[in-house]
Amino acid sequence: MTPSRAGDGLRLVPMRPRDPSEPNRAASTLELFFDLVFVVAVSTAAQNLHHLMSEGDVVNGLVHYLMVFFAIWWAWMNFTWFATSFDTDDWLYRVVTFVQMAGVLVLAAGLEPAFAESEYTILVGGYVVMRVAMVFQWVRASRRGDVASRAARWYAAGILVVQVLWVAWLTIDAQVPQMVVFVILMLAEISVPVVAETRGRTTWHPHHITERYGCFTLILLGESLAGSANAIIEGLHDTEHLGEMIAMGVLAFVVTAGLWWVYFWPPHHRAILSFAESLRYGYWHYFVFAAAGAFSVGIELEIDALSDASHIAPVAASYAVAVPVAVFLVGIWWIAIRKHADRLVNTALPLGAVLVLLDPVLPLPVAVTALVIAAVVVVLVIRAPLPEPQDARDGTDPIQETPAGDSS
Repeated sequence: MTPSRAGDGLRLVPMRPRDPSEPNRAASTLELFFDLVFVVAVSTAAQNLHHLMSEGDVVNGLVHYLMVFFAIWWAWMNFTWFATSFDTDDWLYRVVTFVQMAGVLVLAAGLEPAFAESEYTILVGGYVVMRVAMVFQWVRASRRGDVASRAARWYAAGILVVQVLWVAWLTIDAQVPQMVVFVILMLAEISVPVVAETRGRTTWHPHHITERYGCFTLILLGESLAGSANAIIEGLHDTEHLGEMIAMGVLAFVVTAGLWWVYFWPPHHRAILSFAESLRYGYWHYFVFAAAGAFSVGIELEIDALSDASHIAPVAASYAVAVPVAVFLVGIWWIAIRKHADRLVNTALPLGAVLVLLDPVLPLPVAVTALVIAAVVVVLVIRAPLPEPQDARDGTDPIQETPAGDSS
């Protein structure tokens, strides 16, 4: 099915499920435009995490980062899975998408109060705007009366109920109960797709959805490239540490390029051919994305340590690089590589993650990590992914035989 375009005027297109085997399905310009507001949100979250950690408030910084990143990740993922199923690209779909984008900008504006004062009103307000707009999209998709419509009605109802609970969550003053209820509501959010898909069925396009995940990965890795550039810029301002800063910039770039290589090595579309696989792929990406975003903060902390501008120990700054890199390696290996790789690759990735964690106790920050990542890339160069299963080569579409994934 070919969706409507702007030239069709005010005509609305019935929101039918998109064909999951549609040839040459790629990210639309609207989806790429949508991603731009998340550049702002991701960058702001990283800046606030860097500020708290550089001041020595590591635990508080990490807790707030994981909380706000859930809101960023979940809002992005919900739009992405819905779009792969129902993108009509008519004027109403675009306008509602713009409303969601506005919600992301409000959320980004609320990140600093959330980190600095544990004040979540603005953040939750922006999040609810996005989610209520998503409810409208699901209601529109529910009007056909087919199996996808049944799922859509459950999505709409579930999302709406949880948003009411998020607003009520703002009334909790005590920190511990607030954290406990946050976890409960987070679990409620991620349960909505599971419940909805057991009562109906939506479809998804494997190549399209994994391309969209790749786009978000590039946004996150772009933050690390900025960190690499910042190391060199800082060195030019502080010539006393010029050599160390340039080395840091080079090593950070090597690691970032290596993580890109690792992420895009496996055939991601083969990792979401069933409902269970789509859940694992979608939900575990929270850790992959959060780690990629935190890696850029680790680079900035290493720069601070070299320039004596940090209140945390150098070994802690090194762990701020090593831990996100290790989580990223293990996460991608678990959800996209291990079933499509031979024994050498399946040994190199977990072993590489372990070796990266040794970096902080050695005298050369980031150097060991860069060498380990480079060695992993060499393994991926000499080893290709395992051949595609015969049924996939024959054109069998297993997605049509299972409920769709975590689109919400």
